[in-house]
Amino acid sequence: MSTMNQHISLKQKQELALKPKMLQSLKMLSLPILELEGYIRQELQSNPLLELREEKDDEENHEEDLQQEQAESNTALDDVDSPEEVSAASKEAQQLTDILDQWNEYHSSNESYRGESETESSESSIRYEGDGKDGYLEQLYPLNLPETEVEFVTELVDSCDVYGFLPQGYDLYFSAQRYQLSCRRADELHEIILQLSPKGITARNITECLMAQLSEQQRENPIIRGMVGEHFEDLIHRRYSKIASCFNVSEDTIMIYRQQISKLDPKPGLRILNSSASYVYPDVTLKRIEGDYVVIINDSITPNIVISSRYRSMINRGYFDRETLSFVRERINSAKFLIKSIYMRMRTLEQVSLSIIKHQKDFFYNGSGVLQPLTYSAIAQDLGKSESTISRVVKHKYAETPYGIFALKDFFSSTAGRDDNYESISRQQAKSCIIRLIEAEDKKKPLSDQELVEMLKAEGLNISRRIIAKYRNELGILNSRLRRR
Repeated sequence: MSTMNQHISLKQKQELALKPKMLQSLKMLSLPILELEGYIRQELQSNPLLELREEKDDEENHEEDLQQEQAESNTALDDVDSPEEVSAASKEAQQLTDILDQWNEYHSSNESYRGESETESSESSIRYEGDGKDGYLEQLYPLNLPETEVEFVTELVDSCDVYGFLPQGYDLYFSAQRYQLSCRRADELHEIILQLSPKGITARNITECLMAQLSEQQRENPIIRGMVGEHFEDLIHRRYSKIASCFNVSEDTIMIYRQQISKLDPKPGLRILNSSASYVYPDVTLKRIEGDYVVIINDSITPNIVISSRYRSMINRGYFDRETLSFVRERINSAKFLIKSIYMRMRTLEQVSLSIIKHQKDFFYNGSGVLQPLTYSAIAQDLGKSESTISRVVKHKYAETPYGIFALKDFFSSTAGRDDNYESISRQQAKSCIIRLIEAEDKKKPLSDQELVEMLKAEGLNISRRIIAKYRNELGILNSRLRRR
């Protein structure tokens, strides 16, 4: 006689559920200006209460609309038996009108900083390549890692080749020491990176890459682990019978597991490489006026949003049936939220831009071209916002400055080393020093990477030989043997 056991278990699960309006606001925050304009036009199509103001109003058509509205409204007057609702709708519409007036006034004050020449210069656009590494590293933000650990992780990802593998012989623990991390913590962080999507990036070999992509069930299978591990050479050379005999199973079983392994990605790095080129229009203009910087948001479409003359007339006259009244009030609230989201995007972009200027004073005020180490965490703390918000603001945004057009993310630079005061050195600073020393070297006796390490150390900069070699390669500078004349 069989017995049936029933078990009731409680499992606590934490999820972040975002309301549709919040998702809309976050989406608008991350959109670059050209995509934002397209998004706003699409929103206006779904909300007939709003429209874009034309440069010249067609008076004749306007009069015809008023006459038609008068006729339609008169037929609906008796359908509403709640004057309070009509009055409330009228007040809400007036609030929206006031918001739009304030919105236009805000833009007018912004535009006063811009002369004709600046307006023309902002028409310029630049061609750029998108960087999938930014989106990949964004997965770290919910983990709230300390800044040094984020820098360590970023260095590992930056050190990978195009396929997502760390260089042969890469010393994970040596790199961790530079960030004062223990070997155990280095392994933990490396395992976290390997499990980010796409899985397997920063692997040191193909086995580690594919192992990271196995499901929990597959990892518990000794045959699959063996085929990905010690028998991988046999697998790629199709020695199925040899593998089958090692595990005392049939070749059919091995072929089933081979099919599962074939779905893994041996080159995950290709999935976060630049995929396409685009043209960008600067989202902000950073203009220096009387010694201080002013942030001008470039959004030509939004000041022209107005309430439709047709609906304005209907609201002012107060002629509604119940269905129309409900529709109008809903659209008014939707329009108010749209304008609020646009304003919050502009305000946050302005705050982030000013904070970047504050943290990169040498670049903006002295025109040195040298950037200090700067992370999203520093800006987030400065503004009292989350790192994910800063990431959304910076993503795919460009700034027109007195020194040219730059991606906002270009002003963020991780640590390449530290000086004698244990202050961080940015990679851009390190590269500038490397260029300076190599340009001044004796071409008959070029400086080796180790000699560069020692010369920089004498200047108070502590940068590892491996980092110098990496940056030298990125700059397209040959090694000392090939530079000899």
